Amino acid sequence: MKRLIIVLLYLAFFAVNLHAQRLSVGGYGEVAFSRNFYSDNVYRYSSPSQYADDPSHGRFDVPHAVIYLGYDFGKGWSMQTEIEFEHTGTGSAVEKEFTEAGEWETEIEKGGEVELEQFWLQKSFSGALNLRVGHFVVPVGGLNNAHEPLNFFTVYRPEGEYTILPSTWHDTGISLWGKAGDWRYEAQVIAGLDGFMFDRDNFVHYGAKSPYEYKVANNLGYVLRIDNYSIKNLRIGLSGFYGRAMHNSYPNDMHNTRYAGVKARTALGALDFAYNGRRLIVRGNADFGYVGEASTLSQVKRNLSSNNAPYKKIPVAQNAVAAGVEAGYDIMPWLSESVSKEQKLYAFARYEYYDSYIPAPDQQDYTFTDRHRIAAGINWYPIPEIAVKAEYSRRFLNTPYNDEPSINVGIAYMAFFKR
Repeated sequence: MKRLIIVLLYLAFFAVNLHAQRLSVGGYGEVAFSRNFYSDNVYRYSSPSQYADDPSHGRFDVPHAVIYLGYDFGKGWSMQTEIEFEHTGTGSAVEKEFTEAGEWETEIEKGGEVELEQFWLQKSFSGALNLRVGHFVVPVGGLNNAHEPLNFFTVYRPEGEYTILPSTWHDTGISLWGKAGDWRYEAQVIAGLDGFMFDRDNFVHYGAKSPYEYKVANNLGYVLRIDNYSIKNLRIGLSGFYGRAMHNSYPNDMHNTRYAGVKARTALGALDFAYNGRRLIVRGNADFGYVGEASTLSQVKRNLSSNNAPYKKIPVAQNAVAAGVEAGYDIMPWLSESVSKEQKLYAFARYEYYDSYIPAPDQQDYTFTDRHRIAAGINWYPIPEIAVKAEYSRRFLNTPYNDEPSINVGIAYMAFFKR
């Protein structure tokens, strides 16, 4: 009897340990401090001379804190979840209250968001063929493809891509992906973007958001990404999105209006690369966006009947661009030969150009959206999973607008605790 109990306990321990081996737990997070040496007045672009000498302002922030939880069921079946806390806050929901004359109601408890960024089931048939269904990251652009904080040198996410593209872009749908030789591909069918959420300052950034408890999918979006790894230490990626952004909002009552034929076809394309050598890291991106019938879409947005509707009434441009490159070199061996080899100290610099509002010929221009930005600083890795970051950055705006310098300091981690 004693031996039987020992055998049963051993089998139970083996079963628990087997399941534990299939479980993966991880995450990443960032804490940042910024001192911005420019005005934070909302009218600083409409009357720049009045705010040229405004005092600086400082901010503490927790941009992202993320928890991964995954499980391998066996026989090719697996799942992944990712929950993200942005700015330590909670989100808000908007609903149209039909019992109160169709008014929009919004409840906000605190700034920030709590979002389920990933929740999917996957069946793997082979390394070259995997089917994923659920809610997942949309890998359009270099930032969405590698948005964790140890994948860029700056304290905050690279500004150009973050401004004009959804980030982190996550949506619900079907994904087919795989690897073959030096190539990786991913094709997705997801919910389309909502053109009523596009705007002048952020192009389509908020188009993937939903103010409701569900995501409107009157129109679908189509995503394709291809990466190549033929050259040692170098990854080159091409990615894009296409979909119709008009009539993808709630309620879908536009079919009875003179705008029924407006499609607002939206196309996004991106080229990105990452070189990760022994001491040198170089990353870059180039992104282009197009919104068809942008003038008409802007007019529809401006004439929305309800002042409480959760849509942005400011115009959206026909095009937007973003391009950037950053390079970092590990100078730790120059400073000390006695430190652990896993410690690294990267001196880095980044340059980027972006414009979230390139108008069609019949649209008004807003030149303050046309910006150059530089950043330079250090990233210290005491261990591979943790980075301490510090930088000086400056946005250069067209005359008569004021440049926007800042100092940013942060600490970030990215790790799997169990896999």
